[in-house]
Amino acid sequence: MLRRQAQRESAARTYARSLPVVPVRARGMTVEGADGRRYLDCLSGAGTLALGHNHPVVLEAIRGVLDSGAPLHVLDLATPVKDEFTTALFETLPPPLAEHGRIQFCGPAGTDAVEAAIKLARTATGRGGLLAFTGAYHGMTAAALAATGDTAVRGTVGEADARITRLPYPYDYRCPFGTGGDRGAELSARWTASLLDDPKGGVQPPAAMLLEPVQGEGGVIPAPDAWLRRMREITADRGIPLIVDEVQTGVGRTGTFWAVERSGIVPDVMVLSKAIGGSLPLAVIVYRDELDAWRPGAHAGTFRGNQLAMAAGTATLRFVRQNALHERAETIGSRMLCRLRGLAAHHACIGDVRGRGLMIGVELVSTEAEPDDYGSLPAAPLLAARVQQEALRRGLIVELGGRHGSVVRLLPPLTITDEQAEAVLDRLAAAVEAAQTAVRGALA
Repeated sequence: MLRRQAQRESAARTYARSLPVVPVRARGMTVEGADGRRYLDCLSGAGTLALGHNHPVVLEAIRGVLDSGAPLHVLDLATPVKDEFTTALFETLPPPLAEHGRIQFCGPAGTDAVEAAIKLARTATGRGGLLAFTGAYHGMTAAALAATGDTAVRGTVGEADARITRLPYPYDYRCPFGTGGDRGAELSARWTASLLDDPKGGVQPPAAMLLEPVQGEGGVIPAPDAWLRRMREITADRGIPLIVDEVQTGVGRTGTFWAVERSGIVPDVMVLSKAIGGSLPLAVIVYRDELDAWRPGAHAGTFRGNQLAMAAGTATLRFVRQNALHERAETIGSRMLCRLRGLAAHHACIGDVRGRGLMIGVELVSTEAEPDDYGSLPAAPLLAARVQQEALRRGLIVELGGRHGSVVRLLPPLTITDEQAEAVLDRLAAAVEAAQTAVRGALA
């Protein structure tokens, strides 16, 4: 059984690598390949392209810096471009954090901002432990990778950070407690509080808790609002800083400007990257001033002063806010979820459809296998990879994630039109149909 599963997963990875797209032009949601074909991009640079490819306001902002003669790289020097970016960013943040917040410009990738957040919490508290969650993805550098839940990826770099305590993230479809819904989330919160308070629980007071309000790479799993509020209570009551990773969920992606706004929580540290750079590399952390225990040079990255990224980021932040694209994401995302759930009603291979705003996941399952002890069907990585392939053949770029790569992920730009949304769903529905037929034939 295990050997057959491994063969299927290997086949899934082969499918995913076998259909490269060589883009030569792109505008908005449309990518033109070297073969002259056009594709609708529902990956958007893993959520980086909030406004799609080459949006005019972003290009104008970049050209403005290039034509001005301003320095392109300044490390920590204050510049008008940096001041404007910082102002635009703080205008969007939850007011309690904006009023008492500090900003740290990190290396250009989100993983470095995660490293900075963990290091800051450990410095400020004098403690070493970290609470992280099943299904988490925080990056590929040392502490960020240790906090990531993917055991296969972590296994390639030797021993994981022993200071990580792994907690159960609410996952309605595959609830670790076998209950799902509000009850599953409640049990997750109870387990967390009990473990921290149990003098025999084996967990020293940690430096921080790190979580994603919607797990992206983990399979597009939204955290229940009540559970997020409970995590905030648990950490606040015990003097544990709460770090929220908004690298992929931020800048309107989930239907509010920041995903934490939906639940109303205010974290101690927010980790930001991807869309805040307007398609260019940029990563920062924003944190409560009382945590500001940095010594000069305690965390630095050579490319933390990228002026082009800050200009592009300012243009993106303001365009999303002024045009209420987060509200647009909520509206059109709800429509897409509704239609996808209708598709699931006609295809038993779709085990679950979930998401927030324009961060959507379709979990594919094996209808030929027996359900597990909790009634869920096993993941179908071969089918998911074939759906990705069939979607690409129909001019649709999608990503895979989740357990065993069995979740088809949709991350379209916030500028997606109604017509484009319908085209995405039409092409995905056709891809599911074709993939089912092909996989049945291959396994016959």
